[in-house]
Amino acid sequence: MTKSASFSGILLRWYDNNKRDLPWRETADPYAIWLSEIILQQTRVDQGMAYYLRFIDTYPSVKDFANASEDAILKLWQGLGYYSRARNMHHTAQTIARHYRGMFPADYESLLNLKGVGDYTAAAIASIAFNLPYAAVDGNVYRVLSRINGIDTPIDSGQGKKQFAILANELLDASHAGNFNQALMEFGATLCTPKNPGCESCPFNKLCFAYKNNKIDSYPVKKGKVKIRKRYFNYLVIDHGSYTYLSKRTANDIWKNLYEFPLTESSEKSDLQQTLAESQAIFPLQTQLLLEKESDWQKQVLSHQHIFYRFIYLKIVGKIKIPASLLKVNKKDIFNFAVPKPIEKELSKCNWF
Repeated sequence: MTKSASFSGILLRWYDNNKRDLPWRETADPYAIWLSEIILQQTRVDQGMAYYLRFIDTYPSVKDFANASEDAILKLWQGLGYYSRARNMHHTAQTIARHYRGMFPADYESLLNLKGVGDYTAAAIASIAFNLPYAAVDGNVYRVLSRINGIDTPIDSGQGKKQFAILANELLDASHAGNFNQALMEFGATLCTPKNPGCESCPFNKLCFAYKNNKIDSYPVKKGKVKIRKRYFNYLVIDHGSYTYLSKRTANDIWKNLYEFPLTESSEKSDLQQTLAESQAIFPLQTQLLLEKESDWQKQVLSHQHIFYRFIYLKIVGKIKIPASLLKVNKKDIFNFAVPKPIEKELSKCNWF
């Protein structure tokens, strides 16, 4: 095992010389730190930066964030995925505005009680904003510590999470908690990377178990892969003159509270006639729909699901009875709605709107 004092000293010196210039590192504002941490969870810095800057510019304070509508938050979040995080952030901002007078709580336990704030995020805010001695353990930290120490306990097990949390807190430099956590995460993100890490220039290569034993690719260890669910979405894009129709996903499912074209979901890639017949469950029989075109099947990969989808363009002929579940939208206004990635991609390349 690495020794706390020598490890933190080496790490902090490396960080001083190699850290990236990032805007959320120029502030101790817990709101900015919270925003950056949520955005950057499973999102690369180069992608997340633009979102962070847009949110900070649009909502300079947590009160501004709290006062926004959920639709506005989801629209600004569009493209990042994991929309439950945006909804949780909105809920948390409102909680802070109402119960904490617009100020983030300055203790770990209160941070942990905020919706969408887990052990890692609470530790990151507590340490970086308030310099409290809590180690923030993310995927980068798992990778660095498992490689250096040769820990083969699965990181996705309860035992593994406990073991790494204990080790990270033992190594933590309590007097520089915020910098230590940022340094360890930065080290994993830029040097001790999942593929092709910079072992030759690593300041820990003489201590690193994985490097000395040629086992870099063996760490960290996971129990097993998550079973992937396959789903098939048939989107119905309705041409009604200057208008089309959207529905809002309100069920406790992916893309909750985002807007999309009405759809039928099937257990496999269904043929067109079958899909058109199923569409009558959405539009009453007296509505006549004329097929204009259909797209090829495409694929959207989510963490635990693979969504296969296509777009079927239909033109309304004659009268229509609008189901209460659908929203009539002027085509020129459709870009104002927060939509899932498949819809966003289709809108960006289609001149129909």
